Amino acid sequence: MNQKIIALKAELAKAVVGQEALIEGLLIGLLSDGHILVEGVPGLAKTTTINALSQALGLDSKRIQFTPDLLPSDIIGAEIYNPQNHSFSIKKGPLFTHLLLADEINRAPAKVQSALLEVMQERQVTIGDETFKLEPPFLVMATQNPIEQEGVYTLPEAQLDRFMMKLVVTHNDENEELEIMRKVANKSFETVQAVLNIEELHILQTEMAAIHIDPELEKYIVQLISATRDPEKFGLEEVSTCMMYGASPRASIDLYKAAKAKAFLRGNDFVSPADIGYVIHDVLRHRIVLSYEARAKGVTSDEIISKIVEMIAIP
Repeated sequence: MNQKIIALKAELAKAVVGQEALIEGLLIGLLSDGHILVEGVPGLAKTTTINALSQALGLDSKRIQFTPDLLPSDIIGAEIYNPQNHSFSIKKGPLFTHLLLADEINRAPAKVQSALLEVMQERQVTIGDETFKLEPPFLVMATQNPIEQEGVYTLPEAQLDRFMMKLVVTHNDENEELEIMRKVANKSFETVQAVLNIEELHILQTEMAAIHIDPELEKYIVQLISATRDPEKFGLEEVSTCMMYGASPRASIDLYKAAKAKAFLRGNDFVSPADIGYVIHDVLRHRIVLSYEARAKGVTSDEIISKIVEMIAIP
């Protein structure tokens, strides 16, 4: 494994106990220029993790607490009128950062959520007549609380598709929680030091992009995505009634990039079928629209993905 990645993970471990899946997902998103949606109950170190990542990389980070009364201008910025000289000036919002934590994104109405679409896809923000490019890297980590039922909104499909991966974060085990309890109570967490800069991060991104992937595995990725749209073609009649819509072409792109990033983080210079298997649930679980029949039966998108992986032959 790359020594810089080892050093980065070591620094993150100073502030975050356990939660390897969350850390790994954020690193994949950072290396691949993707955004991450995190689902989990409060208190699972989601905020702590992105703060530690920004410190370890020497990057700016900002946090937006999404609420039902939030306005688009609260996150992207606005034109401010100056009555003294009768002119307008631009007040940039918290989107202008490297790492953005969009906390409880499903608490904001669709108008505010849609304000994120341009910046997530195009890496630019339009305020009035001016368009501003964001400095790379730019990563959005959005969180949503799965147990809240009141005062929350369903994320639009177009926005869900902009997230490279959806991570489901669970509680730490008992030993990890014991360590967390002691460290927090005794204030014994170590200070996270910067071990990478932006230039070194760009080098890692270039190295990751150069990871080899066999043409047969590229076809395998496309088949996996196609199976979510046309399951009967691949002998998956039993799940065809469970899906209303399959994954978009963005899923193929993101699965391709995520598999490369996973191989890179494992210290390999080529993608194996295992790398695809490691990330496919995270890449697809938020992109498959379940039918009413599936929801009534309690079928989950993860179960459908597992069935697709099981039925399609690995090259």
